[in-house]
Amino acid sequence: MDPVTQGLVGATASKVFSQNSKLFIIGIIGFLSALTPDLDIFLRSDNDPLLFFEYHRQFTHSLIFIPVGGLICSLIFFNIVPSKYGLSFKEIYFFATIGYGTHGLIDALTSYGTQLFWPFTDERVSFNLISVIDPLFTIPIFFFLVLSLIKKNKSYIFLAIFWIFIYLSISSVQKSRATDLILNKIEERGHQSNNILVKPSFANIIIWKTIYEHENLYYIDAVRLTTSDQFLVGTSIEKLDLSKSLKWLDRNSQQAIDIERFKWFADGYLAISPFDSNKIIDVRYSTLPNKITPLWSIELNKTASPDQHIKYVADRKTSPRNLKELLKMIFFLN
Repeated sequence: MDPVTQGLVGATASKVFSQNSKLFIIGIIGFLSALTPDLDIFLRSDNDPLLFFEYHRQFTHSLIFIPVGGLICSLIFFNIVPSKYGLSFKEIYFFATIGYGTHGLIDALTSYGTQLFWPFTDERVSFNLISVIDPLFTIPIFFFLVLSLIKKNKSYIFLAIFWIFIYLSISSVQKSRATDLILNKIEERGHQSNNILVKPSFANIIIWKTIYEHENLYYIDAVRLTTSDQFLVGTSIEKLDLSKSLKWLDRNSQQAIDIERFKWFADGYLAISPFDSNKIIDVRYSTLPNKITPLWSIELNKTASPDQHIKYVADRKTSPRNLKELLKMIFFLN
C-alpha cells in the first residue's frame, strides 16, 4: 500500500486506545511506526537486481516480527517524544507496536503479496481486495483523522475504522461479482481453468482485472462492476515455456536462476514480452486491466557470462493516453 495510507491506518489503529488529550502525539507514533516496515526497500544490490523482490515485504512485514518492529520504533520515540505528554516506555511501545502491526496486514490486502508468515513459509499472501493506491479508500480516513484532531474527540476515529471495514466489505462483494463473471465467461468460451486471478485495477474497485490459464495461454480481460456488470474483452498471451521460447538459455546459468526467482515473485504469471523477445514480463500488472502493458520485466542477454544476472526493467510511467482510457473504463465515458 502507498506510504500515506499505511501511515493513516497506523495512526487510526493507535488512536483507538488513546485519550482525547493525547490524540496528536499517539497519532504521530502510530503513523511513523506504520511506515517503518518499508525501510526494507533499502535492502537492494547493484549487482543483484532481484534482491529487492526477495526482501521487500519479507521479514519486516511478517506477523512474528511485529513485537520486534514495535520495540525498535519505541526505543527511538522514547528519546524524542516530549516529556509533557507523560508517556511511559510501556505506553509508547504499545502504541508503536499497534501502528507497526497494521502495515503487513494492509499490504496483504493488495495484490502485490506479503510474506506474513515468514520464516515458516515464503508464500506471498495476497487477498486482492484493494489496489496499492486507492484515493477513495484513503481520503475518508484522512478526513476523519483530521476531524478527531480539530474536535479533540476520538469518536471520529471509530468512523475511520468503520469506513475501512465498509470499503473492504464492498470490495469483497465486488471481487465475488467479478469472479462469477469470469467463471461464466470461461464456460461460455468452452475453456477450463483452475488457475484464475481476480484483482482490482489501479486506484479503484469498479474495474477488475481477470487472468486465467487455458491450454498454456493466459487470457487477460476486465470487468466493470456498477449497478450492472460489463465484460471488457481483452487479449491473450502464451505462458512462458523455457524449452520453447528460450532454447539458447543455459539452465545452469545465473540468468536461469533469476528467472525462477522472478517466477516465484510473479506467482508463476510469466510470459515473453510481445514487444521484446528478450524480456520476460509479469502478466499480473498493467496500467490498463485488459491489455498487456507490463509495469516491470526482466531482460535477458544472450551473450551474458554464466554468472551474470538478468537486468530488471521498470516501466511504471502512465501515459496520458492509458490514463484517459482507464478513466473512460471507470466512469463509462465516451
